[in-house]
Amino acid sequence: MKLATKFIHAGMEPDPSTGAIMTPIYQTSTYVQEAPGVNKGYEYARSQNPTRFALEQALAQIENGRYGLAFSSGVAATDAVLKLLVPGDEVIAGNDMYGGTYRLFTKVFEKFGIRFLFIDLADLDAVQAAVSAKTKLIWLETPTNPLMNIGDIAAISAIAKTANALLCVDNTFASPYLQNPLDLGADIVMHSSTKYLGGHSDVIQGALIMNNTGLRDQLYFIQKSCGAVPGPMDCFLVLRGIKTLHLRMQRHCENGAKIAHWLRNHPKVGKVFWCGFEDHPGYAVARKQMRNFGGMMSFELKDDSLEAAKKVLSSTHLFSLAESLGGVESLINHPASMTHASIPREERIKNGLSDSLIRLSVGVEDADDLIEDLAMAIG
Repeated sequence: MKLATKFIHAGMEPDPSTGAIMTPIYQTSTYVQEAPGVNKGYEYARSQNPTRFALEQALAQIENGRYGLAFSSGVAATDAVLKLLVPGDEVIAGNDMYGGTYRLFTKVFEKFGIRFLFIDLADLDAVQAAVSAKTKLIWLETPTNPLMNIGDIAAISAIAKTANALLCVDNTFASPYLQNPLDLGADIVMHSSTKYLGGHSDVIQGALIMNNTGLRDQLYFIQKSCGAVPGPMDCFLVLRGIKTLHLRMQRHCENGAKIAHWLRNHPKVGKVFWCGFEDHPGYAVARKQMRNFGGMMSFELKDDSLEAAKKVLSSTHLFSLAESLGGVESLINHPASMTHASIPREERIKNGLSDSLIRLSVGVEDADDLIEDLAMAIG
C-alpha cells in the first residue's frame, strides 16, 4: 500500500453500530459488563478505549509495526521506555537532543540509579566504544533537535543487537512520511504526536510503536499501571491529523528546501543546519534512510550575538515565536532559552548549541511569504 493511501485508511473501520466513517469519540470512563469478567473487550478507560485502540492500530500501520501504544505526551512515552530499565543499567544517548528528554533522563531517572552517556551518535566508533555489558538502551534522535545531526539507524541497530540492548528512535522530526526506523532495525519508535502526526497545534500526545510481542506487553503494562494515557478527544484529533500527514509533509519539505537554500545565500546569515544540503556531514545517511529532508532547520547569524538573534526572533510576523513544531503554521524558536533551557549552558555550548541559535519549524504557508517575513526580520 502506498503512503498516501496508508495514512488515510490506517486504523479505519466504519463504526459497527452506525456506519460512521470517522471513529467515534468514546467519551466514557467505564463499560457495562454482562457478568463479572464478561465484557466486550473493554473494562475501564485507562486500560482500553475504542478511540485510542483505533489510533494505536493506525500508529502501528503507518510505522510498519505490529503494535502501537498512545500516551498523554511524548515525554510520557519516553518515560514508559525508561521504566523498562532497572538500577545499574546504562543508556547511550545523543549529545544533541530535545531538552525535555535530557531533563527526564538526568533529573528524574539518574536518581534511580540509571546512568546516561551522552555522545555524538553520528560517530559509530564512539557508539561502539561506549557500549558495555551494562548498556540496555540506545536512545537515538535523527534528525536531532535542534542541530539536525543524523544517526545511521541500521548501523546503530547492529551495534545495539550485538550488545543485547534496545534501540529506541525518536522519529518526531522526520515523521513516518520520511522515515520508518522499525524497517531499519529499531526496536521501538517514539513520537511526540503533538507535532507532525497531530499537525495542527491543538493536542498533546505521544506514541510508541514496536514489533516484539513481549516488549509490547511490558510497555502496555506500564501504560496501564502508570496511567499516562490520552483522552479520547485527543486520540480523535491525532487520527484526524494522520489522514493529511502526506499532504502536509510534502509542503513542509518543499518549503523547507526553499527556505534553507535562501537562508544559506543571505549575506547576514552564518551557518544553516539542515540535513538536505549535500555538504551536510550526515547527508549520505539521511538520503539513504529518509525519503526527503523535512521542514526543520536551525541557523546562526554572522553577527552571532544574543541581541541580534533576539531582534530576529521578535520581528517576524508569519513565524510565531513559540515552542513546539510540526504544525501547519510556521514557528520560530530560541532553543537556549526555550526548548533546551534545561540543558546546562556549558553542555549546550560544548555540543554546538550556541546562545544565538535560531530554530525554524517551516509550515505549509506560501514559501515566498515566509521568505519575505524572514527577510524583513533579518534586515
